[in-house]
This record gives sequence, structure tokens and C-alpha cells, in this order.
Amino acid sequence: MSAETFDVRYPTGAHGHGSDAMNKDPDYSAAYLVLTTDNPELAGHSLVFTIGRGNDLQCASVEALAQMVIGETVEGLVDRLGDIGRNLVRDSQIRWLGPEKGIPHMAAGCIINALWDIVCKVEGKPLWQVLSGLSPEQLVDLIDFRHISDALSPEEALALFQKAQPLRQEREAQLLSDGLPAYTTTPGWLGYNDETMVRLAREAVADGFRFIKLKVGGSLENDRHRIKLMRETVGPDITLAVDANQVWDVPEAIAWIKGLEDDLIHWVEEPTSPDDIVGHKAIQDAIAPIRVATGEHVHNRIMVKQFLQLGAISFLQIDATRVAGVNENIAMIAMAAKFGVPVCPHAGGVGLCEMVQHLAMFDAVAVTGHHSSRVVEFVDHLHEHFVHPTVVDKGRYRAPLSAGAGAEMKPQSIKDYSYPSGKAWK
Repeated sequence: MSAETFDVRYPTGAHGHGSDAMNKDPDYSAAYLVLTTDNPELAGHSLVFTIGRGNDLQCASVEALAQMVIGETVEGLVDRLGDIGRNLVRDSQIRWLGPEKGIPHMAAGCIINALWDIVCKVEGKPLWQVLSGLSPEQLVDLIDFRHISDALSPEEALALFQKAQPLRQEREAQLLSDGLPAYTTTPGWLGYNDETMVRLAREAVADGFRFIKLKVGGSLENDRHRIKLMRETVGPDITLAVDANQVWDVPEAIAWIKGLEDDLIHWVEEPTSPDDIVGHKAIQDAIAPIRVATGEHVHNRIMVKQFLQLGAISFLQIDATRVAGVNENIAMIAMAAKFGVPVCPHAGGVGLCEMVQHLAMFDAVAVTGHHSSRVVEFVDHLHEHFVHPTVVDKGRYRAPLSAGAGAEMKPQSIKDYSYPSGKAWK
């Protein structure tokens, strides 16, 4: 294998797309990786999502760590991915820069995801179907149990997967027929004016969405106004959630959420620093009946373990590129299943919808099944740049059938949006 990275950036910040209280002008970006093999028609594609400056640092980390898989053979790769993942995460010199967090950890995830893309293409199946076809023993072997065995042992994980195994065929048929429910953040960016928010909210309801999320945290007065306007626009039957993107301190979060004067909010997302697990617990206890959701900035499975052990969240929002790839996300899905916390994946960004849908569908088929508490985020940006873009119809994710893990970009998009030489940046 050989590795090549591309610094791909989209100028979304100028239009308010992706804007929130913490990130006011994000340029959605991807540290993009292509792992090539001796077969010129077989390559693994993956990415790490960033929001502009620093994307070059992420590319450099991916390229440096990818040297560890040069020389790997395609034959039998799926049975080695557990060991490969552990070796990438545990490399003593790279690990020192984390450990198991930030740029090097996301780089490991990028490489792991690219290897899964190769496996999928060899088998001619989408990632969700490849994962759902693995034996319970193979799934257990993918998980790194170091630092989480006090919350989930290998024996417990095996029992979870074995319990679901007889139901896989039925659940897959339901997935192919019905898809998975999506929620949309498209109307809710903080940089949008009232007219844009109302127009996009009406379009979302017309498109079949029953759940909309609003960004909050700019000012309490404006948040109240936007929530009231949104409820007037979409009516009482549409579920609303809010997302603070970490902007509040713990006491401020409690006071602000109560100050919204709306107990029907389904969840408040990232109400404080993603590292403050105890703070999340204090907020969750104080704002009931509103619940807390978080996870898109959680560094690793160890943090998820503590969120779950403390009962600090009601919804776990896994992210396809924040942690060490498919393998670590399987660990987090399994832990959430044990603790009875629904996994509602974070998406949006560049390629996150395309990638994380596979993890949610694996969960629906091979772990927790179909249930009403799961929704998968959808943001209607940048899908046209992917070889196999996400399909959302009538407010539901439709199961992809093309072989791969979802991250493969069109070559022309990589060329046009490469920074700083692409024509989009000239």
C-alpha cells in the first residue's frame, strides 16, 4: 500500500453554513486520505473532518501515521483490523502526542476507516452490511478493551452481539424497506437570519423531517425569539432540540436552558466543555425534563465510558472521524447498548453523513435494533462532492448499497477544492 493526503477545504463560512455560538465562520474541510494498493482499481478512501485552519496539520499527521500500514496485504485484511487498529492507537511515540485524543488519534481513525473501505470494496458491499455480517467473535476482536473493561468486558460484548445475531436478517430487511429516521440542522445555523431559518424550516417539514435542531448560545433573548418563531413555523408536532456547541460554563448552562422557558425541548446538545463529564451530569440533573446529548467532540471510548457510568447523558452522539475509526465506534455503540443509552450520531460537515450512516445502520441491524429513540443528524451541504452521496428521502436515511465506507470524493472535487491551489481558492 501507499498513502497520499489532500488538504480539501470548502468556503462555507462566507455564507453562514455551519455557524454556531462557538464556531462563527467554519470552512468545512477534510484531511483526505487515499490508500492505494497493487491493484490500480482498488483504493481505500477516508477523511478527517475539520473546519479550516489546521487542516494541513491533520493531513501531516495522517500521512506520517499511514507509514505504519505500508506493506499490509489486502488478503485477509478484515481479520487483522483489530490488531492493526490497536497498533495504530498504541504506538508509543505517536500516542505520546495524545494520548488517544486529538490530531494523532483522528489520524489513526482515518487510516482505519480507509482500510475498512478497502475491505468493503473487496467484498463488494457497503460498510454497514460488512459489519453486520461479521460474527460476534469478529466484532469483539475489533474492540480495544484497554481502559474500558470495568464498563464493558469482552464477555459482555460477545453476549450483546450474540443476542442480536438471530435478528439480523429481519432487521436488515426493515432497514432496506424503511431506512432510519433523520433529523435536520439545516434550518438552524446561528448565522442565518429569520427569513432564511423560516424558509428552510418549512422546506424541511415539506421534505418529511419531524425533528429539527437549532443552534443557541448567542444571546438568551435571540434564542427565545428563534425558538418561538420556529415553533410558530413548524407547528406543535415537530420535535425541536437545541445545540450550544460547548459555549457555556456549567452554572451558565443551567440558568440559560431554564431561561429558554421551554420544557418541550427534546435535548440540549453540548451544553458545556466536552471534557467536563461531571459538569454534564450536573446540567442533566438540573434541567429535567430536558435531556442532555453529547459526543461529537468526545475524544475516545474512555470518555464515553465515564459519561455512561455517571449517567451524564441521555443520548450519545458518535462521530465518524473524531475517534479511532470504525473500531472505536463499535466499542462505544456496544457500551451505550449495555447502559441503555440510544446512539444518535452526529453528522453534517464534509462527508460525515455519508460515513456515520453506516455506523447507525450497523447498530440497527447487529446491536440494538430499530427503535424510536434513534435519529441520525442530516445537514444538506456538500453531498454532491461524493461518489456515493447520502440519500435522505421523506426524512429518512436510505441504506446505501454501493461498496465502500462512504468517504470517497469525486476526483474533480478534490482538485477544485484543494487548498490553496484549487480553483475554488484562487
